Amino acid sequence: MPTPLENLFQLLFKYRPAVFAEGQLAFGVAGPMALVLAIAGVALLAALLTYRRVGGTNSVRDRLVLGALRGAALLLVVACLFRPMLLISSPVPQRNFVGVLVDDSRSMQIADGGRQTRADIVRGALGPDSALLAALRERFQVRLFRFGASLDRIERVTSLGFDGVETRLGDAIAQARQELDAVPLSGLVVLTDGADNGSSAMDPELMALRARAVPVFTVGIGDDRFARDAEVERVELPRQVLVGSSFMATVLVRQRGLAGARVPLIVEDDGRVIAREEITLGPDGASLPVRIPVTVADAGARSLRFHVPLQQGEHVAQNNERRALLDVRRRREKVLYVEGEPRYEVRFIREAVEADSNLQLVVLQRTAQEKYLRLNVDGPAELAGGFPRSRAELFRYRAIVLGSIEASAFTQEQLRMLADFVSVRGGGILFLGGRSAYAEGGFSGTPLSDIYPVYVDGDAVPDSLTPFFELTTRLTPAGNTHPVTQAARRRERGDSSPILRVPVSSVNRVARLKPGAITLLEGTSGRYRQPVLAYQRFGRGLAVAMPIQDSFRWYMDASVPVEDATYRTLWRQLLRWITSDTPDQLKVTTSVDRVRPGGSVTVRAELADSSFVRRNDARLTARVIAPGGAVRELPLEWVVDRDGEYQASLAPDEPGTHTVVVSVGAGSGHVADSAFFAVADLGAEFYGAEMRRPLLQRIAQETGGKFYTPATMSSLPDDIALSKRGVTVMNQMDLWDMPIVLVTLIALLGAEWVYRRRKGLL
Repeated sequence: MPTPLENLFQLLFKYRPAVFAEGQLAFGVAGPMALVLAIAGVALLAALLTYRRVGGTNSVRDRLVLGALRGAALLLVVACLFRPMLLISSPVPQRNFVGVLVDDSRSMQIADGGRQTRADIVRGALGPDSALLAALRERFQVRLFRFGASLDRIERVTSLGFDGVETRLGDAIAQARQELDAVPLSGLVVLTDGADNGSSAMDPELMALRARAVPVFTVGIGDDRFARDAEVERVELPRQVLVGSSFMATVLVRQRGLAGARVPLIVEDDGRVIAREEITLGPDGASLPVRIPVTVADAGARSLRFHVPLQQGEHVAQNNERRALLDVRRRREKVLYVEGEPRYEVRFIREAVEADSNLQLVVLQRTAQEKYLRLNVDGPAELAGGFPRSRAELFRYRAIVLGSIEASAFTQEQLRMLADFVSVRGGGILFLGGRSAYAEGGFSGTPLSDIYPVYVDGDAVPDSLTPFFELTTRLTPAGNTHPVTQAARRRERGDSSPILRVPVSSVNRVARLKPGAITLLEGTSGRYRQPVLAYQRFGRGLAVAMPIQDSFRWYMDASVPVEDATYRTLWRQLLRWITSDTPDQLKVTTSVDRVRPGGSVTVRAELADSSFVRRNDARLTARVIAPGGAVRELPLEWVVDRDGEYQASLAPDEPGTHTVVVSVGAGSGHVADSAFFAVADLGAEFYGAEMRRPLLQRIAQETGGKFYTPATMSSLPDDIALSKRGVTVMNQMDLWDMPIVLVTLIALLGAEWVYRRRKGLL
């Protein structure tokens, strides 16, 4: 529907503003420009001569004003005699085509603001009694299409089901253009809410439309801003964890009309609530990141549900939850603990993790010069020669704990192996404190010095600090949200945790943190501060610094109750953390953890030998086991531009959790790994479901079309007729008889009469 301003413009100027924008000015009476100027000059001279003398006054000003008014009236009449007109290229009726694309996805079932659904708006606009469709068919050959995941031709809008589970807007426009490429096409009309959850980029298709001069006229259906709605926008969590491990899930919650509201964020596993956090929603339209600690007690592929309860008056109920698949593994992670001297720290760390069936802490403790005590080894040959001397032997472990042992206890090759264990193998390493650790152990300038998350040169530490100093520990902002330090955080209110109450001691001066490193626990001794627990990513692995020598005081201090499990929980979570991202020789992942039926899933595998050198010569096969038991084998092809990476794709249909087991061909030893993905309805149409006005306006603007709403789309047929596409004919549209001409002429003559009357010249 035209605006009141457009209606007024058309009343005065005879045609709509779009006609003037597209038309070219011409004159019906041809003649040399000199003749036109001569006639205009004669008319003006006549007006001036007429008012050379005006009875009753000799005022020059009166003569000029009256002469100008009469001259303007004469010029207007002369201009009309030349028959001014607009030349408009208009389509020949029924010779050109228009494609009408209708969004058939489930987001069109949304009722904005409690009114009729978006689908009902489309049915009313294009139904059997549609004035819009009748006006289009009067001028054009109309082709109707529906689109969601694909584009299909339809005969009438009544065949629409509005049940598509995906919207590929860019693909739909591209397919429609290709299908109508052989006919004279005046333009494409797209009725949609603007949702586009396809994988293809929009820019190439817009460039193709612009190059072919095919305008796209977009009609935005729905509200571009919900009055009240909460949406769980995204969930991020590890793909794999050990059973019983705590981890942090990051959840993005977006809302409209609920700013400042307190709502619960609930995590469920198979219907059981495993985590709950009260959150305060942020400003309207802003995404609030929420970090929530989660612990999963059952092994296998776990489908976790993250949801916010439905709030009163919400527009969309389906977007209040997200599901994420988590691979919870029950296996024994092997950690090598190297200690240079007998001390209590070894005993209590072993005791803390002894009951954890998913951790195997192998201890290599020096008891005398060149003599080592081996604990918890798998056999008599393990570590029989002391610290590993080959990469393959060292890289069998998932993580390393380095205690109070000096750098000179290792060869240069062993120090390089330790550095490569983190950067190349992708393992985790934990540096404990002690009199032979850090700078005090001579590690400054060694291959390991870059791995530390703290500087080990001892600089920036006050000389007044005693060699042995006590530290009172506190949580940093990062520590408040980290799973390892949850044991301290959960007891901050009321009875404080021993980690925050009981002081510990250090002999290592490590005040400076490296760029990019993060501190979880910080210790203070008077005005001096140093990290108590800090970490950084290095290469493919993780490096953690804990420069204290008696963490067991958090367990053995007289003020700590016997039943307090803080110390044991801290060490179990700490060792699980430094092993959590350590890859095996074969690492299998999938491109997505959840996919709609028929959607594409890419299986990727990274393969290395026992020294973790990438292999490109292997034969890998993936066995995909469907929920019903059917097995499908897929050969994985080497990705030629990435060493050691192989992949294959499939499009599963059967709903449920699918298992992918990848194994290496014969002759390479038994190496296998697995991953999971779920086939389910993703409900993608209900996320970000507000009408996307900016996208639709951009499509129209970049192709030469126009954006409409249901209230303004009645002018669509006329606007398409001005597109100059297809088979056209030049129309002459007279301007001399515009109402504004008569109004102006009357106004000029009336102004002359009023002026004469006021001056007494009548």
